[in-house]
Amino acid sequence: MTKPPDIGAAAPDRTPDKLDAAVLKVAGVVVLGAVMSILDITVVTVAIPTFMQDFNASVEVVAWTMTGYTLALASVIPMTGWAADRFGTKRLYMAALTFFIIGSVLCSMAWSIESLVAFRVVQGIGGGMLMPLGMTIMTHAAGPQRIGRVMAVLGVPMLLGPICGPILGGWLIDSFSWHWIFLINLPLGIVALILAWVVFAPDKPKPSESFDFLGMLLASPGLALFLFGVSSIPEKGTVMAARVLIPAIIGAALLVAFVFHALRTEHPLIDLRLFSNPSLRYSVLTMSLFATAFFGAGFLLPNYLQQVRGETAFDSGLLMAPQGIGAMLTMPIAGFLVDKIGPGKIVMFGITFITLGLAGFTQLGADTSYLLIGGALFVMGLGMGCTMMPVMTAAIQTLSHAQVARGSTLMNIINQTAASIGTATMSVVLAAQLNDHPEAKVAIGANARPDLAAQVPPSVIEQGLDLAATAFSNTYWVTVVLALLTLIPAFFLPRTKPKAPIDAEAVALA
Repeated sequence: MTKPPDIGAAAPDRTPDKLDAAVLKVAGVVVLGAVMSILDITVVTVAIPTFMQDFNASVEVVAWTMTGYTLALASVIPMTGWAADRFGTKRLYMAALTFFIIGSVLCSMAWSIESLVAFRVVQGIGGGMLMPLGMTIMTHAAGPQRIGRVMAVLGVPMLLGPICGPILGGWLIDSFSWHWIFLINLPLGIVALILAWVVFAPDKPKPSESFDFLGMLLASPGLALFLFGVSSIPEKGTVMAARVLIPAIIGAALLVAFVFHALRTEHPLIDLRLFSNPSLRYSVLTMSLFATAFFGAGFLLPNYLQQVRGETAFDSGLLMAPQGIGAMLTMPIAGFLVDKIGPGKIVMFGITFITLGLAGFTQLGADTSYLLIGGALFVMGLGMGCTMMPVMTAAIQTLSHAQVARGSTLMNIINQTAASIGTATMSVVLAAQLNDHPEAKVAIGANARPDLAAQVPPSVIEQGLDLAATAFSNTYWVTVVLALLTLIPAFFLPRTKPKAPIDAEAVALA
């Protein structure tokens, strides 16, 4: 008799192509943890002006409340795969939740901007593990024949985070105080901990390979320094600034050194030998280009709505809702089809729709109809629901049981890095155009400050907003080109129903 999977898995049922109740319970617990982690990335954006006022700090200092969280998240991801193999996914997932809850409570008690940044790092340590661990647990629970559908479930918080974050953050701050954007994680986290303890199958740790200490010293600081340099580009406005170049170059050098180290080490921290799997290799290329384009575009529209149209962060979040609605319509269908015909055709369809939606934003003006903007967002959402999680599925559905933790870790690193590069790239392209038109920057400033608007002639503001809108529309052309390039590696993704990989360990246990 075959033993059931030993890590967070549900017992197989007699209809393996359907999602049974046990798998859905696992998915529900994982989604709850992912919702907290992803919402916390976006909800803080609304609180930045409040932090500046309450802590009497500059925007550059307050920005570290976001940067510190992101860097901690990125730094801990490389170790997640090894730790999952060594300690088991259930206990590691619960430890990550605990770190996240403790960090949230500490953030709500912050007495200075420095203490808040430090506590956000604690939050990021826990939050960084939740998504790759969740993917691993769900993959083990569902098996390769059903992974598309459970990945579609996991994709819901990734869609709702950027939309619901500003809305929830704005409501909590306006109705209560900024402390509640962190305290709300306490009851949610406790519920998630209890459910994880009850629902996830007990871990059965096995002897693990030795920890790649040198790999950790190269990969984690390298990734953190590289992303710190890239993330500093919007603030400095140029890639030539010392704060950008020095950490980015050092980080890149450490990452290159890690590549050479990993290829010569029997058990590296990040298993680069997984690239020998064609499905994962093309998935990584597809994810890199897709995340750069999509998350770069995600940076542009909220800024357009707030800077050119004068909307609040709360209203901007509401206006972004059509994208989430579109994705929620196609994501379950895409997950079902991926399990039946493979991800290749679905992803090609999704990227085509994303490209069409992005093309619509190349026509932005200072008074573009919100109906047209909502329509373009809806089309993008339809495409996004057929792209992100199917690509993740393509990457790990052909991996063996023992490789899943490393594969999901690798894909999360790629996603995090590409998203940061995309945001930085679009901010530089946009800033370069705005710098060429000082009147555009004056108009944007007038939109943000009524006292300044009273000192600027209306005709100057009108002309400046037109130029600012043109800068945004021109920047969107970069995202369109990147989206089109994504079609190339996506063409080589699997186009057949996935087969269960041969797993020597599972055979031995049978």
